Amino acid sequence: MSADDEHRVTVLALPGVLPLDLGIPVQAFGPDPHYRVTVCTDPSAGPVDSGGFTVATEAGLEALGDADTVVVPGYRDPETPPSAAALSAIRAAYAGGARLVSICTGAFALAAAGLLDGRPATTHWRDAAALQRRYPRIDVRPNRLYVDDGDILTSAGVTAGVDLCLHIIRRDYGAAAANARARALVAPPRRHGGQAQFIERLRPAAGGDDLAPLRAWMLDNLALRQSVDELARRAHMSRRTFIRRFQQETDTSPMAWLTAARIDWARELLESTTTPVEQIARLSGLGSPAAFRAAFHRHVGTSPAEYRSTFRA
Repeated sequence: MSADDEHRVTVLALPGVLPLDLGIPVQAFGPDPHYRVTVCTDPSAGPVDSGGFTVATEAGLEALGDADTVVVPGYRDPETPPSAAALSAIRAAYAGGARLVSICTGAFALAAAGLLDGRPATTHWRDAAALQRRYPRIDVRPNRLYVDDGDILTSAGVTAGVDLCLHIIRRDYGAAAANARARALVAPPRRHGGQAQFIERLRPAAGGDDLAPLRAWMLDNLALRQSVDELARRAHMSRRTFIRRFQQETDTSPMAWLTAARIDWARELLESTTTPVEQIARLSGLGSPAAFRAAFHRHVGTSPAEYRSTFRA
């Protein structure tokens, strides 16, 4: 393959770049004969510290202008936008026809450049709420391992970047090329499910304490049938007032919060016990085994059996 046939991938290492995120595209695309990889930095931002070592490269932002694909790995402090020069270079690369890819919090750089407005995108689940809050015009998909929106692709944290890079190779050069790189990386060619299975807790944190005693009762009685009317009576409120107050404190409805709490408890039982799935369905209050499996897959992106196989020691 001649140099002219190679797909040019430029990886932009922003200040505070996360080492694993930086290494993923270099390792995924670098040894592949279809690609030529260049790592560049923003000279105006000074030396790029990457958690204990400095990233040194001869290429500056001008390298983005020659790229077929620009990859922006995650970086620390993503809510601080990159330099104006870096954002301008990203916009210019995209306007020139480059495909844009982000890993983890690299999505914040694409968002700061104004290129994710009106588009679906994802990032690490811990940062998804911050991305949505800071850039409300983005359709943030917090449960996705990666989002392919054609000429802009985003991924969740760390190993989801491997998933996305393999997806890109598959899209560019077919399954055989992607499978070959997956074997070299000792990674699955495709990973099923979303990043919901890696979130520590699906249940939203509460921002108020007035209904804290009731929420504690709900958690202690997950196996019991709980209705909005019964919960409102326990809170000594009308149904309408209770729903409004619960939404104010948790940013979600009582039943959505309860379902997330039940899924969290089921995940804990799957991870730490050998309790049969049928019994977990009852203990978590999620209904019949079939209903439990359907709800679990809908919220976590995988089956209870697959989840247990992945996460139980």
